[in-house]
Amino acid sequence: MLKLWKEPFLYPKPGTAAEALPHGNPPAASDKPKSKAKAKNASGTLRRMWSYLIAYKGRLFSVIAMVVLSSAFSLLGPYLAGTAIDHYLINRGSGFIRFLAAMAAVYALHSLTMWLQSVWMITVSQQTVYRMRVQLFEHLHRLPIPYFSKRQHGELMSRVTNDIENVSSSLNSSVIQLLSSVLLLIGTVTVMLTLSPALTLLTFLVVPLMVLGMKWITERTGKLFKAQQRNLGDLNGYIEETLSGQRIVKAFSQERTVIEAFRERNERIRVSGFWAQAISGFIPKLMNALNNLSFAIIAGIGAVFALNGAITVGVIVIFAEYSRQFTRPLNDLANQWNTLLSAVAGAERVFDVLAEEEERTDESSAVELSGIRGEVVFKHVSFAYEGRNSTIQDVSFRVKPGETLALVGPTGAGKTTLIQLLCRFYDPSSGSVTIDGMDTREIKRESLRSQMAFVLQDPFLFEGTIRENIRYGKLDASDEEVERAAMLANAHSFIVRMKGGYDAMLKMDGSGISQGQKQLLAIARAILANPSILVLDEATSSIDTVTEIKIQEALQRLMEGRTSFVIAHRLNTIRQADQIVVLQEGAIVEKGSHETLLGKQGYYSKMVKGHASND
Repeated sequence: MLKLWKEPFLYPKPGTAAEALPHGNPPAASDKPKSKAKAKNASGTLRRMWSYLIAYKGRLFSVIAMVVLSSAFSLLGPYLAGTAIDHYLINRGSGFIRFLAAMAAVYALHSLTMWLQSVWMITVSQQTVYRMRVQLFEHLHRLPIPYFSKRQHGELMSRVTNDIENVSSSLNSSVIQLLSSVLLLIGTVTVMLTLSPALTLLTFLVVPLMVLGMKWITERTGKLFKAQQRNLGDLNGYIEETLSGQRIVKAFSQERTVIEAFRERNERIRVSGFWAQAISGFIPKLMNALNNLSFAIIAGIGAVFALNGAITVGVIVIFAEYSRQFTRPLNDLANQWNTLLSAVAGAERVFDVLAEEEERTDESSAVELSGIRGEVVFKHVSFAYEGRNSTIQDVSFRVKPGETLALVGPTGAGKTTLIQLLCRFYDPSSGSVTIDGMDTREIKRESLRSQMAFVLQDPFLFEGTIRENIRYGKLDASDEEVERAAMLANAHSFIVRMKGGYDAMLKMDGSGISQGQKQLLAIARAILANPSILVLDEATSSIDTVTEIKIQEALQRLMEGRTSFVIAHRLNTIRQADQIVVLQEGAIVEKGSHETLLGKQGYYSKMVKGHASND
């Protein structure tokens, strides 16, 4: 008997797939890991799925009614066939043509009810997964930033697409099939007991074998289907990651490495998928064998009963057909149960995301910001990421309205963390951040962020026209406002030279234009947003000198009259700042203007001298 391996072997750590799954065979029992993956709550998932379905209870109850009718017609057909044999063929009764017409009507109604239940259930399932997909996508946008930094984007995409589609395909068939199978079982057993209790009990001899066989199979396929979904999510995440990083892959000639890693992940899907399909595919073979055994029992012993006058030939025909109808629902139940397990595995992954805690809601007393002057004060701010030591330690500074503050320091010093605290992607562990004297925790997040604009090191552009990408800063801006913002950003000249101008289509992430041109479009977007507070994060890094001059000019126009926070390494960007804050290991070590800090002969002075010598 095949002995299946435990679930952890189905998704080993990256780099171990080839060793863990040699030639696609299950590891030996002796290789069983000590730890075991925690089982998930399938019954809870099914209850939650029902809460989605019940929203369409009118259509759903119509489907149930059609399932009941189709099951009744399915039971009536064989009974009429057996009656016809006894009454019309053996006893040569009258009215045979009318009886045939009645049978034809029964089978026609059976087909009609089957078609209606299928169409209506498809409607319910598509509406259900539509709601789930919308709810999941909206929930993703309400999750805090740290959630996305801990997970592969491709794996999350898999939950929105593959897992929900898996639920959809299962709802289309499994729900109807399961209900129909249960009704057929109950109806078949009732009619069989009415006709011949003795022959019914003989038919039931194969039932224990069926139950044991299905139990043995479904216990193993459940884990395999869950592993298959998890492995698929892992593969999607890896594909998204490597395609996004193609330049790095090629720059370091790591094509063979990523292909080998892809093969390992692909192998996990192949192995878990092979065993899941192979074992679940054994169910029809088992059922057919037991079905044939049941048919042989009915034919042989039923003939003896008929010769002794205990039953009629028609009853034997009815029993022969009902025995197939009896085993077929069991077969369907087993098959659909495996499909349902696969759907439950997908639904669990969707509900796992929906169960994640959303970004904290604003306090009921939180207020909207209208116009602000832009005074920002950090007062004894400390902060630590979850599970880490303190990242920011007792940081205090004040930025007056319209001033520019430059944040400098080595990688990991806490520069970006300070900006994230300002934007309320996180809240301080202690201390306070205030804008115009108001604690940011007392301001609605959306209102707070609407007063800010960002120009990042790697500006993100969406698939669409240049005009649409600039207008992202202010969705109700007119074409004239968009073009004026592009002129102020020094982007107008290269835009009009492009085929299509402002209506030129950009691919996702702006591929097809240079990094400098992307940056100019990002500046135009920020100008159009007309923020009170501006954040520049390495906005001029990786830019050639000529483009940098254009960007610097655009940034000067953008920063004029606005409170600005600048994270940069280039002196051209920071030397004009009103204040420079030097950070090391999350603490302020120096603070002052460019000239003041040079006079202190401290860390900043050494950094400037090192920069000059490198030049």
